[in-house]
Amino acid sequence: MNGNNEVGKLVRNRIPQLIRDTGAEPITYTASPDEYRAQLRDRLREKVADFLAADSEVEKLSAVREVVYALAADLGVDAKQLEEIRAAKAAARGGFGDRIIWEGNR
Repeated sequence: MNGNNEVGKLVRNRIPQLIRDTGAEPITYTASPDEYRAQLRDRLREKVADFLAADSEVEKLSAVREVVYALAADLGVDAKQLEEIRAAKAAARGGFGDRIIWEGNR
């Protein structure tokens, strides 16, 4: 729990040391595998919302990617494998670069 009586929040690995560097002592624990997955999904929702609301979109988008990589690792897939899966799907179904909007069928 943090000082605001909220549920703990998954943070990047270096955050506790960065807090210590300011003279404070962070209260932390290591999440169980189930809590870790749930926290990653929460962070993904948060980071996507940040991206959608952002002025500086590229930095926010990179944070989304960081969480996606962590989710993939939790599923046993590294960044290279994730890219191979993405590329295979793009080869089979295409990407989004042509900006096609589907409105249904006739």
